[in-house]
Amino acid sequence: MSSRTAEVEQSKPRVVVHKFGGTSVADAERYRHVAQLLLAREEDLQITVVSAMKGVTDALIELCELAATNRPEWRESWHALRARHRGAAVALLGEAAGPVIEWVDERFQKLEEILNALIVIGGLPEQVLQRVQGLGEVCSARLLGEYLTLQGEECAVLDAREVLRVDHGELGVVVDWEASAQRLAAWRAAHPQRRVVATGFVARDREGRFTTLGRNGSDYSGAIFAALYDADELHIWTDVDGVLSADPRLVPEAVQLGALSYDEACELAYFGAKVVHPQTMSPAMERGLPIIIRNTFHPEHPGTRITAERDAVGPVKGLTLAADLALLNLEGTGLIGVPGTAERVFAALRNAHVSVVMISQGSSEHSICCVVKASEAGKGQAALLDAFAHELDTRQIQRVQRRDGVSVLAAVGDGMAGTPGVSARLFGALGRAQVNILAIAQGSSERNISVAIDSADATKALRAAHAGFWLSPQTFAVGVIGPGNVGATLIEQLRAAQPQLLGKANLDLRLRAIASSKRMLLDERSIGADWRARFEASPQPADLDRFTQHLLSAHMPHAVIVDCSASPLVADRYAEWLAAGIHVVTPNKQAGAGPLPRYHAIREAASASGARFRYEATVGAGLPVISTLRDLLDTGDAVVSVEGIFSGTLAWLFNKYDGSVPFSQLVTEARGLGYTEPDPRDDLSGTDVARKLVILAREAGRELALEDVQVESLVPASLRQASVDDFMARLGEVDAGFDAQLAKARAAGNVLRYVAKLDAEGRASVGLVELPAAHAFGNLRLTDNIVQFTTRRYCDNPLIVQGPGAGPEVTAAGVFADVLRVAAGQGAKL
Repeated sequence: MSSRTAEVEQSKPRVVVHKFGGTSVADAERYRHVAQLLLAREEDLQITVVSAMKGVTDALIELCELAATNRPEWRESWHALRARHRGAAVALLGEAAGPVIEWVDERFQKLEEILNALIVIGGLPEQVLQRVQGLGEVCSARLLGEYLTLQGEECAVLDAREVLRVDHGELGVVVDWEASAQRLAAWRAAHPQRRVVATGFVARDREGRFTTLGRNGSDYSGAIFAALYDADELHIWTDVDGVLSADPRLVPEAVQLGALSYDEACELAYFGAKVVHPQTMSPAMERGLPIIIRNTFHPEHPGTRITAERDAVGPVKGLTLAADLALLNLEGTGLIGVPGTAERVFAALRNAHVSVVMISQGSSEHSICCVVKASEAGKGQAALLDAFAHELDTRQIQRVQRRDGVSVLAAVGDGMAGTPGVSARLFGALGRAQVNILAIAQGSSERNISVAIDSADATKALRAAHAGFWLSPQTFAVGVIGPGNVGATLIEQLRAAQPQLLGKANLDLRLRAIASSKRMLLDERSIGADWRARFEASPQPADLDRFTQHLLSAHMPHAVIVDCSASPLVADRYAEWLAAGIHVVTPNKQAGAGPLPRYHAIREAASASGARFRYEATVGAGLPVISTLRDLLDTGDAVVSVEGIFSGTLAWLFNKYDGSVPFSQLVTEARGLGYTEPDPRDDLSGTDVARKLVILAREAGRELALEDVQVESLVPASLRQASVDDFMARLGEVDAGFDAQLAKARAAGNVLRYVAKLDAEGRASVGLVELPAAHAFGNLRLTDNIVQFTTRRYCDNPLIVQGPGAGPEVTAAGVFADVLRVAAGQGAKL
C-alpha cells in the first residue's frame, strides 16, 4: 500500500450501520439498553436502523383485518397499541415525554381515521396495508432518537420513506439505487449529525406511495443503508450470540460459528435457518461489506462474522431443517430419454404458482421428484396431473405421487467442496439413527447436501447429522431396567465416567429413565447424582410402554435400554425394542438362553433394523468371553469344543472344599459372604450354568435349547421343594455323598470341579467332574470363572479366558463396556 493510499484510508471516516430487531427494542428498558450500547461505541458516523417493538407489526395488520371486517374489538386493540407506545415514551423519556406523546397521538389519530375508512370500504386494499404496517418502525425510530438526544447527543431521525425508492418484481424488492442515493445525499446535507436513527422495513415505490420491504425487511433496510452510506460494517443485533450450527431448540448442543462466508449464510438461510435473509446479503455481497450478527443482550460477545472469505474449519459449518413440506413424484417408463420432461414439470408448477424447494432426478430418468411447500402440494399435484394427462392415459407415465409430512435437512459448508466422504458421513449418521431418506440433492458447488425425510424423524435426523459431523457429542438416551446391585453399580459407573467420555470421546450418555418391577423415574434431560432418592420417591408405577416412549420422545440420534433384571417378561420386549431402532445391552440371560423362537426373533429384529444387541456380561460378568468367541468365528476359526466354570459361587465352593469342613458348612459360609443367591439352590441346581452354556453354544452357531443340556443338580430331590429355611437346616444330608466323591477323586490325584461342556458333536452337559490336579480348571482363584476354547487353530493348546466372573462391579463394567461398543459402532470417537 502506498503512503498516499494509507493517508486516504486513515482520513476516511469509519461508518458502521447497526440494525436492531423487535426483541431488542421491546420496551423502554430495552431502548435504554440499546442507546447505552450505541453510545459506548466509537464510530465516526453511526447509523441505527430499528424495527417496530416486538409484536407491533402483527398487531397493526390484525387491526386492519378487524376493521375491514367491521369487528368492533378493533377499537380495544387500537387503544391498547396506542397505550403501549405512550407508556414506552413516558418510561423512556420521563418529563421530556410530552412532545413525543403528542406526536404518537397524532399518528394514532390518523390510524383511527384509516381504520374507520376500512369499515366503510368493507375490505383491505394492499396499498392501505402497506401504509399502516410500517407505523411501528416510525414510532420506534422516534423513541430511540429522542432518548439519544436527551442524553446530550446530536441525533437525527430518518424516516426511510423520505429517501428509499423501490420496485416490487417477481424476485422481490428491487432498490432504485440511483434515486435513493440522490435523495439520501440531499437529506444528509440538511442533517449533518454524527448519529442517525432510521426506520427499517418502510420505503416508497417509484410513484411515491408508501410500501414495505416485506418480512425481514428491517434487516434489508440495514443492508441498503449500509450500501448507501458506504459503511465499513453492518451489525445486525438480535437475541442470540450469533449464528449457531443448528437450531438450539432442537439441538441444545449447537455450537457458535465464529465466521461464515456469504455463500454458506445464503444456503443456511434458504432452508430456514435464522441467519440473515439472502435478500439482506445481496447489497453486502456486491460491495464486500462484512455483516456481523450480534446479541443485544450479550454485547461483549464477538458474534458471527459473515464475509466473502472462506475458511477450512471442517467440511460442514451448519445444518438446518425446512419443515411443512411435501414431495411430488412423477414416475414412468415414458420419461426415460425424453427431452423436455423436466421443463414441462417445472413450467406446470410455475404456472400454478408453486415454489419448488428441492429437486431430485434419478440418472435413469425414470422419475422426477420435487419438494414443495405443504400448503401448495395440492395444486402442484393437480397441475402435474393436468400437464401430463395424455401420458397418464396412455400409461407412458404411471403415477403422480404426493407424500405429505416431509422435511428437508440441509448440511452446509464451503469445506465440503473437494472433501471425500462428506455424503457418506451424512448418510451413515442418518442410517445409524434409523432415518430413511426419501430424496437427495447436491449442487455442483458441493456446498450443500439436502435430503428429504419424514417429518416425524426430522429432529432425530438433525441431531444425528450434527453429531455425525462432530459439531456436537454423540448423544444416547439411556434407560436402565433393574436398579439392583448390578444396575445401581452401572448407574454410578456411568455417572463417574460421563465427564471423561464427553471431553475425550465426544460421547454423551444421558440417563433419562430408570425402572424396576414396581416403579420408574423419567427425566426430560438427564437423571443426576440424586437418582437413588428421586427413584425411591417417584410416584410413577412401572410401565415399559411409557418407559420406551419416553426414551424415543427426546428425538435423540440413539437410544439404548440396559436390562439389568433377570426377568423373562423384559426379555420378551427385546425384539420390539430392536425393531424400533433401540439398542439393547443386558446381563440378563433370559434372552440368550430362553426359547429359541424368541431368540431368533431378537436376532432378526437386530439384523433388520441395524440396532445392536449386546450381552457380554451374561457369561463371565466382565470377562471378554463372548467377544473372544465372536472374534474367533469372525476370523474364520471353527469351534471344536467349549468347556468352562461359569459360576463364581460353585467355583468358590469347590476351590475351598478339601474335606476339612463339611460341604454344607461351606454353602452356609458362602451364603453369609453374599456369594450365593438368597436361595442357594439357584446356584446349586446348575440351571444358571446351563443357561450360560446355551448362550455360548448359540453364539457358536448351535441350535441349542436349555432343555437340551444335561444338567446335574447338586440339590437332592428330597430338598428341592422345601422352604429355604428347611433346606438350609437339612443341608447336612448331602455331606456324606460329597465326602465320598471327594475321597474317590483324591485317590486318583484329581480334584472336583463343576464344569459346563459343549463337545464337537454339539452335546451339552453341566455337572460335577473329576479333573487332574494340574488341569487349568484345578488352579483357580477362589471365585474365578474360566472358559477353554478348543478350535481348529487352538487345538493342541486351547485358548483360555480366566478372571473374576461374579460381583456387581465387574458385571456392571462388562455391561458398561458393551454400551461403549454400541456407541463406537454409532460413530463415537472411542
